Amino acid sequence: MGRAVTPFVPAPTRTGTHPQPLVPSAPDAEEQKRQILNRLRRAYGQLGASIAAVEADADCRAVIPQLAAVSSAVDRAGFAMVTLAMRHCLTTSGTIAGSEDPSLAEVEKLFMMLR
Repeated sequence: MGRAVTPFVPAPTRTGTHPQPLVPSAPDAEEQKRQILNRLRRAYGQLGASIAAVEADADCRAVIPQLAAVSSAVDRAGFAMVTLAMRHCLTTSGTIAGSEDPSLAEVEKLFMMLR
């Protein structure tokens, strides 16, 4: 029996508009975006397996490694996204879709959220 998946809707920023894209558009950024999505999909599958294992009262020795893998995959995806944002901030000076580029302080805040 499957669960309904709620689609992701980004939260509005302080100005009421949505932030710039998570992954800036550039030839190498598209490959990095693909890698991030693969990591997140893998984490999604591992989380689903972990949930199913807990629901089936599986031994914690089987569940804990799955949860560790989920956590690691999500962390790595987050670090990859922050890396892209930092690279974008350092190599561009314009705006994207009418929004301001993230400041160094904002990128640092995002990075620190992942620790």
